[in-house]
Amino acid sequence: MQRLTKFFREVVREMKKVSWPKRKELVNYTITVLATVAFFTVFFAVVDLGISELIRFILE
Repeated sequence: MQRLTKFFREVVREMKKVSWPKRKELVNYTITVLATVAFFTVFFAVVDLGISELIRFILE
């Protein structure tokens, strides 16, 4: 039990040292991630549709 308590005390101490992003930075990072995910979703959907149509064209 003592080891577990020591572990959590050290975790709290280390978490206080962490440099957390400011609100504006966090919003910018979130927008960047969401835009990137949206772009790649559309990109791979178009590629998948193109490959599907190509295979359908070849098999018919």
